[in-house]
Amino acid sequence: MPIIKILPHPEYCPRGAQVSAPAGTSICEALLDNNIKIEHACDMVCACTTCHVIVREGYSSLNAPDENEEDLLDRAWGLEPLSRLSCQAVLAQQDVVVEIPKYSINQVKEGH
Repeated sequence: MPIIKILPHPEYCPRGAQVSAPAGTSICEALLDNNIKIEHACDMVCACTTCHVIVREGYSSLNAPDENEEDLLDRAWGLEPLSRLSCQAVLAQQDVVVEIPKYSINQVKEGH
């Protein structure tokens, strides 16, 4: 089972974390299954950018982003060449290292 190493994030995992998940699982599902409460305002249907992550290691092992994901990523805060929507990034057999950006564009959360 591949391991996902999550770099420290002040809100979601201040000390960082490592979780494992079966190949074929999205990064978002794996984080949520392991009590790392990453935002996912659209319920993981590739309709927002709140689950944006930057894949620091293992990017090439993930499935390729489709056109819809690429279009949405253009709106993500802190976009980098190795950015993915975690709900669309599906694990293969290789370990990955991800960084959850400090901010996300979530109008519902920002309104409170």
